Amino acid sequence: MSGAQAGMRLVVRGLRLVGAVTAGAVTALAGLLFVLVTLPFADRPAVRVAAGRLTALELWRLRLDLPGRSEGGERRYLAARAPVGLLGGLVVLLLVIGIGVAVRLLWSWIRGEAFDGMLPTLPLLAYFLLGGLVLLFLDLSGLVGVDALERRLAVRLLAPDPTEALRRRISELTESRAGVVAAVDAERRRIERDLHDGVQQRLVALSMLAGRARRGRPELVEQLHEQAQQALVELREVAWRVYPSGLDAHGLPEALAGVAERAAVAVKVTCDLPERPPAAVEAAAYFVASEAVTNAAKHSRATLVTMDVRRQGSMVVVRVEDDGMGGADATGGGLTGLARRVAALDGRFTVTSPPGGPSMIEAELPCG
Repeated sequence: MSGAQAGMRLVVRGLRLVGAVTAGAVTALAGLLFVLVTLPFADRPAVRVAAGRLTALELWRLRLDLPGRSEGGERRYLAARAPVGLLGGLVVLLLVIGIGVAVRLLWSWIRGEAFDGMLPTLPLLAYFLLGGLVLLFLDLSGLVGVDALERRLAVRLLAPDPTEALRRRISELTESRAGVVAAVDAERRRIERDLHDGVQQRLVALSMLAGRARRGRPELVEQLHEQAQQALVELREVAWRVYPSGLDAHGLPEALAGVAERAAVAVKVTCDLPERPPAAVEAAAYFVASEAVTNAAKHSRATLVTMDVRRQGSMVVVRVEDDGMGGADATGGGLTGLARRVAALDGRFTVTSPPGGPSMIEAELPCG
């Protein structure tokens, strides 16, 4: 990165900080007014909802993500942050006044006029330059301090208790483990059903045709060959549902291309990954995409499925959308199994399928 780019980035961050602290001063007054006005009605649901929205606005301004935040502390947080927000407003005001004085001083001296009875001399220039830099440093330090104090206050009052957070995490891990076990059992049952109802029946018919052909029915040889080919196709499909062998050898893009080729509906695939994700993430992404395409072909009457896999920050995001009739049941066996698989990796899984469509399945998988 060049020095000019680094300097520009620093300026942008500084302006963003000034904007955030300025906005915080305004919202601090609004929050304090809200707390005072709604004090007699603190227990009403509408008041709690409004407090939650104001708090969410503050967390968005601070770029903080506090999952499972304490709802009981929202009004207390809005009241407690008022002095900090007003302090930030005073710091911004001092910065504006200082910049205004510096501009007036320069404008007067450039035009050859005295400023407050003072004409520019070398000692006076050095004095104002040194004093201005010191005051600017103190003001910027104040802005950084206010921002840090606001973040610390939000975490202190809104973040869940560490013990409670640990209990919640243990509960999530317990549920995730149970879900994975259930998903594995369900997948085994599905494989057994596919083998019994599909491949096994096909092989029985194949055996019967072979026996009849041996008894002098040569015209059955062609039918025997077709049945053998179909049995191989079905066996290959079952094997791919267990685990796609090409995933390890060729990676996720090739495996997804195979899903598109075998699908009973048109599939458009975009896979933009700068590097191969971990094997567990790659497998989960494959199964999410494969199951979503299968559901679209079987249940939604879709004519086109769009599959998009890309890296976003530390996440691999899998998004599959179809133009079908919608109404997919997120609690169905296949989708529930996918949700558990994603949860086992601490990922997020969402299904959006309003009646009439379109349907979208999205999985966010942590990757590093």
